[in-house]
Amino acid sequence: MSEFRPHVPPGESPPELTPRALLLGVALGIVFGASSTYLGLRVGLTVSASIPIAVIAIAVLRPRAGKRAILEHNITQTLGSAGESVAGAVVFTVPAVIFLGYPLQVGLTTLIAATGGLLGVLLMVPLRRYLIVKEHGVLRYPEGKACAEILIAGEKGGTSARKVFVGMAVGAGLMAFQRVLQGVRLTVSWPLSFLKGASVDADFEPALLGVGYIIGYRTSVLMVAGSLLASFVLIPVFLLVGSGLTTPLPPATDTLIKDMSAGDLWRNYVRYIGAGAVAAGGLFALAKALPSIVSSIVASTRSLLGGAVESQTVRTDRDTPTLVLALGSIGIVGLIWAIPAFEMNLLGAVLILGLGFFFAVVSSRITGEVGSSSCPLSGMTIGVLMATCGVFLLTGREGPAWSRLALMVGAIVCVAISNAGTCSQDLKTGYLVGATPVRQQGALLIGVLTSVLAVGWTAYLINTGATEEERVTGPVLVPPEALKGREVIESKTDQRIYRFVRLDRDALPATLPAGNYLVDEAMREVRYRRVDGIGEDKFPAPQSRLMAVIIDGLLSRKLPWDLILLGAALAVFVELLGFGALTFAVGVYLPLSATMPVFLGGLARKLADRAYRRVPDAEEEPEGTLYCAGLIAGASLVGILATALAFLPGYDGDGGFHPKAALLRDWPFAREGLVGDLALAGLLALLGFLIFRSARGRSAAAR
Repeated sequence: MSEFRPHVPPGESPPELTPRALLLGVALGIVFGASSTYLGLRVGLTVSASIPIAVIAIAVLRPRAGKRAILEHNITQTLGSAGESVAGAVVFTVPAVIFLGYPLQVGLTTLIAATGGLLGVLLMVPLRRYLIVKEHGVLRYPEGKACAEILIAGEKGGTSARKVFVGMAVGAGLMAFQRVLQGVRLTVSWPLSFLKGASVDADFEPALLGVGYIIGYRTSVLMVAGSLLASFVLIPVFLLVGSGLTTPLPPATDTLIKDMSAGDLWRNYVRYIGAGAVAAGGLFALAKALPSIVSSIVASTRSLLGGAVESQTVRTDRDTPTLVLALGSIGIVGLIWAIPAFEMNLLGAVLILGLGFFFAVVSSRITGEVGSSSCPLSGMTIGVLMATCGVFLLTGREGPAWSRLALMVGAIVCVAISNAGTCSQDLKTGYLVGATPVRQQGALLIGVLTSVLAVGWTAYLINTGATEEERVTGPVLVPPEALKGREVIESKTDQRIYRFVRLDRDALPATLPAGNYLVDEAMREVRYRRVDGIGEDKFPAPQSRLMAVIIDGLLSRKLPWDLILLGAALAVFVELLGFGALTFAVGVYLPLSATMPVFLGGLARKLADRAYRRVPDAEEEPEGTLYCAGLIAGASLVGILATALAFLPGYDGDGGFHPKAALLRDWPFAREGLVGDLALAGLLALLGFLIFRSARGRSAAAR
């Protein structure tokens, strides 16, 4: 094998860690971090931001005074990709605090994202010499290699960011038309009269169509198939079998099945089936990665313990000193232990450091083999939570009191795992283009610290903006012990301070369901039932719900195991058929209205691949992918802003729109009925056509 030569030779020192590269990277990290947070909460998926950020960097940062700008472009891409990486892990785990009975706080969310993100970088960097350098030619790093090729082509003048910006404009415009002006309804729904409880639903979400195109037709079909099973089989079966029952069917306690809507059936039964399927699918993904896990641990440990340290005098070989990385990792874990907001003990800190290093190695290696998009983050996080809860149970720590600590450990490690994989991918890009490793590693740390602000505030604003509080009439008292250790929160309705408490059915009258409540501490009276925005129809956060189910079920031993195991059996069946069980399982958990636009985007990809004579669902398809990445970013950002309208005076909570902004809410196309349905369906078709046209490359246009 011939000796590898980076694109920029070590003897050259073009501009790299410049102020303009830092500023643009930070800005793009915030933009794509916020959009990924919105997307993850909305549909449980995020898409890689590295390639569109690289394209934008090439378009914006032009070479100055005859100097090469490729290393500046690489720094911008490195900074920007940190936002998407951290956001994906945060939305998969942190919102689970809501389902465990604690408020979602912007400060704590930001701290989890920052400490986990920094820890992921520090734990991965010592592996660079082995995974990136010594294993060059063995580990593919598909996204890292593709990003390097784009940067190199951009230096030669072969790449344009026009499609990204056009996609952003289209996504933002269409989202503003629907979410701000209310020019069309959010969801089109056609009930099936011949199948009780079933209906064909689709949301008008430009971002989700973009996601469908990027993940491809095959994956989008698998996802919508899971939702079709839930909507057309599971819910009608529960209605058919349960309509004759005269008592509630557990785990429901106070409502007969015949009196339930489709949404009630999903919340009481189908979501547990979906959770079981997602858990089993995640474990299948983890099991498939076991050979890589074993080999990566063995090989990386051998590399760290043996072998001489190579010279760092060459620019392209300068790393952050290992001692600095080790002390930094220990310092961050010590900080987590010391900060009161985490409520961390010594056992939890040890688990974070041990599990964090183990899975950071695994994530970095698997990213090198199959890419970050196929890295089983959910499966590894499930493994972390099961290991953490297992240790707690073995040491006598069980019950709801330990659920929050288990989640803190799982969330921090999940962010570290995600960022370690992204870090290794970025360092591979840098290795190929000839970057200075220590400068790129510094950029990664800066990217984490700046993007976490966008992630924390976006999650908080989305949740608070969509939260509803229902006044509880009549005296409902709670015992003093129920208030111990519970956090205080300001009511959205009357701006008074209450204790945020999760109450079970046995602590409430028959008219009130189990859930989160705001309690007047002095009087010990329940004032409001709080329905957080995250966890409901608009932002179901499926992975976070699963994490809460796993933690609560293991530590309190109160899972509806029959439904969980039924979901796991579905995942086994799908896996035996040769399909990806995890993707199908996420579809079972999500409503059809959310997965249908993903399928429509995948259908546009299939038609484009056929019309333009491309390999179906190929990874190397820059034309439509760049447009759809922009579409996702533009639509997600406007979606966040629209949700924030709830904080403006005059908001009445009606449908998530501000009356003064919803100028088109009374025109015919925004009303319920056939005209409104046709208008929404027409917009979906138009957007699908725009995506199809965007995928046409120059060669196709010339034919």
